[in-house]
Amino acid sequence: SMTLSYWLILFRFCVAHFFVFFFSLSLSNPEWTFNHLAVDYRNGNVYLGAVNRIYKLSPGLEVQVSHETGPDEDNRKCYPPRIVQPCSEPLTLTNNVNKMLLMDYRENRLLACGSLYQGICKLLRLDDLFKLGEPFHKKEHYLSGVNESGSVFGVIVSYGNASPDMLFVATAVDGKPEYFPTISSRKLARNSEEDGMFAYVFHDEFVASMIKIPSDTFTVIPDFDIYYIYGFASGTFVYFLTLQPEMGGGPTTGSSSAGREQVYTSKIVRLCKADTAFNSYVEVPIGCISGNVEYRLLEAAYLSKAGAILARSLDVAPDDDVLFAVFSKGQKRRPRQASQDSALCVFSLRKINEKIKERLQSCYKGEGTLDLAWLKVKDIPCSSALLTIDDDFCGLDMNAPLGVSEMVRGKPLFSDAVDKMTSVIGYVYKNHSLVFVGTKSGRVKKIRVDGSSRALQYETVQAVENGPILRDMAFSSDHHYLYVMSETQLSRVPVEACGQYSTCSECLGSGDPHCGWCVLHNMCTRKEKCERSSEPRRFASDIKQCVRLSVHPNNISVSQFSVTLVLEAHNVPELSAGVNCTFEDLAEMNGLVEGNRIKCSSPAEKEMPRDHQIVQLYLKSKETGLAFANTSFVFYNCSVHKSCLSCVSSPYQCHWCKYRHDCTHDPRTCSFQEGRVKKPEGCPQLLPAERILVPVNVVKPITLRAKNLPQPQSGQRGYECLLTIQGNEHRVPALRFNSSSVQCQNTSYFYDGMEMSSLPVELTVIWNGDFSIDNPAHNKVHLYKCDAQRGSCGLCLKADPLFGCVWCKGENRCTLKQHCPHPENQWLEHNGINSKCTHPRITQITPLRGPREGGTLVTIRGENLGLEFREIQGNVKVAEVDCTPIREGYIPAEQIVCEMGKAEKSQYTGNVQVCVGVGECRPEFMAKSSKYYYFVIPRIINLKPSRGPVSGGTIVNITGSHLDAGSNVSIMFKDQPCTYLRLWLTCRTYASLHGYGNVSVSVSIDKAHLQKDLRFEYVEDPTITKIEPEWSIYSGHTPVIVTGTNLDIIQTPLIRAKYNGHETLNLCQVLSPTSMLCQAPELPISLARHQEVPERPDEFGFKLDDVQALMALNNTNFIYYPNPEFEPLSVSGVLELKPGSPIILKGRNFLPPTNSGNGKLNYTVLIGEKPCVLTVSETQLLCESPNLTGRHKVLARVGGIEFSPGVVHITSDSPLSSTAIIGIAAAGALLILFIVVVLIAYKRKSRESDLTLKRLQMQMDNLESRVALECKEAFAELQTDIHELTSDLDGAGIPFLDYRTYTMRVLFPGIEEHPVLRDLEVPGYRQEQVEKGLKLFGQLINNKVFLLCFIRTLEAQRGFSMRDRGNVASLIMTVLQSKLEYATDVLKHLLSDLIDRNLESKNHPKLLLRRTESVAEKMLTNWFTFLLYKFLKECAGEPLFSLFCAIKQQMEKGPIDSITGEARYSLSEDKLIRQQIDYKTLVVNCIHPENEKSPEIQVKVLNCDTISQVKEKILDAIYKNVPHSHRLKASDMDLEWRQGRGQRMILQDEDVTTKIEGDWKRLNMLAHYQVPDNAVMALVPKQVTAYNSVNNSTVSRTSASKYENMIKYTGSPDSLRSRTPMITPDLESGVKVWHLVKNHEHGDQKEGDRGSKMVSEIYLTRLLATKGTLQKFVDDLFETIFSTAHRGSALPLAIKYMFDFLDEQADKHNIHDPHVRHTWKSNCLPLRFWVNVIKNPQFVFDIHKSSITDACLSVVAQTFMDSCSTSEHRLGKDSPSNKLLYAKDIPSYKSWVERYYSDISKMPAISDQDMNAYLAEQSRMHMNEFNTMSSLSEIYSYVGKYTEEIVCSLEQDDAARKQRLAFKLEQVVAFMSLES
Repeated sequence: SMTLSYWLILFRFCVAHFFVFFFSLSLSNPEWTFNHLAVDYRNGNVYLGAVNRIYKLSPGLEVQVSHETGPDEDNRKCYPPRIVQPCSEPLTLTNNVNKMLLMDYRENRLLACGSLYQGICKLLRLDDLFKLGEPFHKKEHYLSGVNESGSVFGVIVSYGNASPDMLFVATAVDGKPEYFPTISSRKLARNSEEDGMFAYVFHDEFVASMIKIPSDTFTVIPDFDIYYIYGFASGTFVYFLTLQPEMGGGPTTGSSSAGREQVYTSKIVRLCKADTAFNSYVEVPIGCISGNVEYRLLEAAYLSKAGAILARSLDVAPDDDVLFAVFSKGQKRRPRQASQDSALCVFSLRKINEKIKERLQSCYKGEGTLDLAWLKVKDIPCSSALLTIDDDFCGLDMNAPLGVSEMVRGKPLFSDAVDKMTSVIGYVYKNHSLVFVGTKSGRVKKIRVDGSSRALQYETVQAVENGPILRDMAFSSDHHYLYVMSETQLSRVPVEACGQYSTCSECLGSGDPHCGWCVLHNMCTRKEKCERSSEPRRFASDIKQCVRLSVHPNNISVSQFSVTLVLEAHNVPELSAGVNCTFEDLAEMNGLVEGNRIKCSSPAEKEMPRDHQIVQLYLKSKETGLAFANTSFVFYNCSVHKSCLSCVSSPYQCHWCKYRHDCTHDPRTCSFQEGRVKKPEGCPQLLPAERILVPVNVVKPITLRAKNLPQPQSGQRGYECLLTIQGNEHRVPALRFNSSSVQCQNTSYFYDGMEMSSLPVELTVIWNGDFSIDNPAHNKVHLYKCDAQRGSCGLCLKADPLFGCVWCKGENRCTLKQHCPHPENQWLEHNGINSKCTHPRITQITPLRGPREGGTLVTIRGENLGLEFREIQGNVKVAEVDCTPIREGYIPAEQIVCEMGKAEKSQYTGNVQVCVGVGECRPEFMAKSSKYYYFVIPRIINLKPSRGPVSGGTIVNITGSHLDAGSNVSIMFKDQPCTYLRLWLTCRTYASLHGYGNVSVSVSIDKAHLQKDLRFEYVEDPTITKIEPEWSIYSGHTPVIVTGTNLDIIQTPLIRAKYNGHETLNLCQVLSPTSMLCQAPELPISLARHQEVPERPDEFGFKLDDVQALMALNNTNFIYYPNPEFEPLSVSGVLELKPGSPIILKGRNFLPPTNSGNGKLNYTVLIGEKPCVLTVSETQLLCESPNLTGRHKVLARVGGIEFSPGVVHITSDSPLSSTAIIGIAAAGALLILFIVVVLIAYKRKSRESDLTLKRLQMQMDNLESRVALECKEAFAELQTDIHELTSDLDGAGIPFLDYRTYTMRVLFPGIEEHPVLRDLEVPGYRQEQVEKGLKLFGQLINNKVFLLCFIRTLEAQRGFSMRDRGNVASLIMTVLQSKLEYATDVLKHLLSDLIDRNLESKNHPKLLLRRTESVAEKMLTNWFTFLLYKFLKECAGEPLFSLFCAIKQQMEKGPIDSITGEARYSLSEDKLIRQQIDYKTLVVNCIHPENEKSPEIQVKVLNCDTISQVKEKILDAIYKNVPHSHRLKASDMDLEWRQGRGQRMILQDEDVTTKIEGDWKRLNMLAHYQVPDNAVMALVPKQVTAYNSVNNSTVSRTSASKYENMIKYTGSPDSLRSRTPMITPDLESGVKVWHLVKNHEHGDQKEGDRGSKMVSEIYLTRLLATKGTLQKFVDDLFETIFSTAHRGSALPLAIKYMFDFLDEQADKHNIHDPHVRHTWKSNCLPLRFWVNVIKNPQFVFDIHKSSITDACLSVVAQTFMDSCSTSEHRLGKDSPSNKLLYAKDIPSYKSWVERYYSDISKMPAISDQDMNAYLAEQSRMHMNEFNTMSSLSEIYSYVGKYTEEIVCSLEQDDAARKQRLAFKLEQVVAFMSLES
């Protein structure tokens, strides 16, 4: 039984390019993990040891058999275990961990040792895991009570054929050294049940074949134990690898309580196989050191052969054993923060044995001690003895056991610091030693070990989903797969995955020795998988052997076609089968093979590319059809080059024709031989020139040097220069002097504007119109103007000397020398005699104030301030103080920057003086400023704020006087700068270096240090503890209250959100140190894509100065909901209103659906300027408009959204004209007054009712959301109930009726004991004749001609009613049950007749099969009834039954009126209680009527249930899984309420206490008897009299017969739906009985209690709630019926066959309208069969159907019918509620139906042969369900009625005449009527 709950699922999982089979536990029991693994190398079967189970699996990991090992009652302290003697410890259900799984090949059995009962073992037969033995009654049978799977290791050792095998077992002892040896050798008896199994090989009072850990060791290290990691036998020895605590020396000996971490050592232990006294025990420490890191903690190990390549490097033989071991770093086992660093090392076993031999030899010479601290707590010295110690020495009883102190170091091969290695296995492949390592993350590393220092990890595979990988790994028997496991998964990983490499170099460069390149198949594979791989060069196993391909030529021009190419291929196999050459998708052609050369031609003209293209040229083998080599090939296009240099520099064969100015690949097409250029040197080109300077408006030629300039030929035009000045082209004629020189003719040039002093201009030399000469140096012409940007003498002389500009003194402007009209001494030029500008001028000084201490940098700007720095050096004074110029700040003639010296106390102010020149200063070279420079004393007074967060970012303002003086300000907070921000002293703090607390603030302005005792306090950063509410809308700007600490120290707190990389901010207002009010930031989402889903921002937090910690909060679930969206008020945008009418704004998302119920948003709606009072619902804002008239804009605001839905126009009713008023006033003022009063009252009334209506509407909206909520709850509740119910069903099965009962209920509804089920009842004397007659009649019925004629004749008779037709159809089908092929044939004939008749009579074709008006239609129903029984049982029954149960349960959750059948929960409007009934759910505890002793059953009932209803509910609960017909009946039982102290009371529907008001009598309910919650009830057999009954006659008659019979009705309930059970006045008194509602159809008041229609309609929402709750069950049923392959079961053949038949008929009659075909199919199957079954589940199941359930099923059936219809139903508010209820669902159901029909029509047709086979099978299965004789007798009754008519039509029918059927029928009549 346990196995049931323990599912084993096989996953197929694709990793990279190959399959890995995953094998996983379902989580039904997550602690039953996998422990050990063994593979039978003979047949590849896999054995898996897990907690509580052992499995045998096929090599492909399918489970073949499992063996249960636990859990069982146990306690680890019970020694000996409780199975041997009783144990006083408390027992609990304990898991059995598999600790050892060993294959005993010799005896063909599996040793499986567990953790239960102190570690006993089972011996299981390998084939089927049959338990051969389980020795448990001796202490040798208990290996160890340890609970961990990796703590035991066993090695089976064989000693040749005669003697039995031995088992060496090593185990951790878990603190019980006196019970369990840590290492021992045992006998493995041949007989698994033998007593001596596991007995010690040798045992006397002194020695035994075992070693125990001395108890003294545990006093030193209390948690000492030896952990055995691996074991193996090799040569004459057995070895175990261990990990054990080191027994430290010195004062703090080992005890971990001494505060020192325990140090562990890994050791290898060696014993002789034949040693019975364990004298040969030696242990040696092992470890590994790689790059100064010690790896000493053994994780896993594996013994393998060295293989030739590794053997050479280790200096051992290829067949020698080597040990691969994985160690983790260090010597301390820290489970929590264990290092992930691990290493793989290799040891030569021979070297280890040599080390042991050396130590043995030295010990027997008496050197050293035995060095085995854990075994001999004190050091024992070695004793000397004269012995020769050889390799196989097995020890004596002296010097044993022995420890070696010096560590054997392994060779480190590979280390990984990230993914810890946890397991290892290896094997040799083609001389390569391959190691596979499992890791903590579930990966397998594949490592090739070619030497002691050369290990290559060549591949990593994720083998299991979650690691770590356990130590046990194993190869499949063929070494093609590796089995790997974690605690929850076993996988089969391919040893190689060569297929993942797609090229030869990838394949052979991968490092995987399994992989080679199969050349002609172009794939990476093992050699044995490559065809003909032994032939030369067909299989490459070295990267040098990859095919190389070269092609000559390797490029051609796009204008060359079909060029012969020679391909040279290296390393190709012989290609006698031929090759093709393929140019990608351009062309493919045959290749001519000559040795290793292949000749191909390049593509033909139409296949050539048009432009430059690089393609791959492939060689394809004709043998395999695959490309096996490729190389690049270029198609080039010379004509794209438009200049000589680019043409001839191209990497391809391009030539330049200089006279044609053209680039070509074909030198022959160049017309003039001398015009062809091949090299760049030969190209016509301009040579680099000095700067070409041309002043504007000066006529000047431009001469250019060049080379190879062509001489224009006849008909070609000459040279021109092309200059593009400011976008305009200027063509200037040019002269070619010779091939190396050209000159642009004399011309003047000009450019606009004075902003540029010079303008570089592109220059191109062209000839023959547009042939340009290359200009590789990009020579430009520079046009310049002297006077542009040079308004002063200094600027003029500063110009480039090559410009030749001079300062013309007379005109005071800068000009060319030749343009200055005055004599030479009137101009100044650079470096001339006169080169010094006079009259320097100062225009600007900054700053104008500075401190006396100096250090201020003063910037002086002006004109003519010298041309060289030395001219002003030392010549600047500011306010009489020397100011030292700074070279970096000097701009000749324009600017001087100088640093102020220190001023004396007496100096206050003065102007700036500059003298230009070296030496003495002349007045014309002196400049003085008009502005003054002042010395000031800056002071600081205060700073604010005086505190800020320790993270910095505070803006600090420092106030004082003259703080804007000087040029440089520095502000220090203690020793940290504060970033200076702007003129008024403001700075921004950095994060504090010294944590919290005060720091002093100092300010320096230039060299002035301002002192004042200012302090700034760094306080703790703010924190945020709560944000409320945690939501907003996309547009933000909703209020968010933020709570935290220290919020007041932030000056401008901001709230931020980040989404998709965009950040938004919004403001916060600090209210107090602990709270602030923020406006939510918007979500930066593009509102273009109208989002309708809530979104979470990527980051949400606060920008509080520089506090980083709060930028993105981790603990917030802030969420954004879609924005509210408003609809326009009207289409025109203007809404006409009367004053006082409410304005309704419609839209959506007005109430965000937050978790805590609807979120409230703050809406403001303005009408004009005035706000209005609002009521908000999800889709509406109701605004009670203020008293206004006229046109007003409506504006709605919420969050960051402002929207105007339009304008309202409020018009008051038009007033009467004043004249009329006067006239009327004269006529009768009183009358008017009266009318006015009436009008006002009316108006107010109507306005109020309007408002009421709007309010109601809003309430309805709210109601609807409440209903939705109620639905959700109800659905959840129902789900759990239904889940309970379905889980109960699974156990007992659904109560299907047997085939016979089911068919009878459909064929003859309402008739319980039909004659066809009984034997024929005939008086004995007639029996023989009647049977003869009926046999004869039976033969006639089996004659098709007769049967068709018989049916047609009957249908033609007027007296043959509808009922008769159905009856005959059903009777015929019962007779033909055993001949369904024949029945089907007849049915097809009848249907085809019916279709013909239907179309002839001009009826609408859609009406075919709609009503049961013929025998054929009823026969069709019956035919489906027979053939769909299996489908019902296997598929459709389950959802149908679930729906029935769900309806019943949902109805019974609320009150049901036991008289009218109305219910609170209903799908049917007619059956809905339309008033509020207060009721309460009670739980009653029921005593089982058939077993008083069994526990009480809790039943949920309602306090408004009648006693009969309670009885029914109790019976339902007690007989939950019992078919209805097998239950006790409620009418036979009484309900007894058992109160305390033995009081018992019988409760009844009516008794003396029943309440009577007027002529109404109300049935008793539980509330009437005041039954409390948790009352005890019992059902007892009906008693004849009861103490509180009126008189038994009334009770029995009223409660049982009157109501029960009305409601219990097994027939088709069509008649029931329409009529409510009648309310029969009590016969004696004329009193009417009621339960919850008084039925008024029989009373005289129609309204009364029910109230107005409007109010009762509100209860219709309950239909919605019920429908929502049942939705899933309806969907499931419809989906099952309308799917062609449901849960893997095929579509019943009958459906496909009949639908095909209807399609054939439609084709035959040329009916192509898809609607008609659809309708025929719907009428034939869904309406004829399914609707009947849905409405009447009691036809299929053994159940009782109440009238309310019936009403609901009818609604479902109606929906089902609507889904099959093709016509569109227009729905309005007057449509019936059931149609409105499912209006939304029907379209999707319709699409299911259409898909179902189309899927069926696409299925392959069923051959008649298959169909007949199927029908024959069905007939055989149900051969003897009906009594054929009785059926025939029933059919015959119609013959008796219409004998003449039948005989007559038989005589008229030709076929019948031939067969003399009329005569035969008369014979039957004679037999049947013969009176003996």
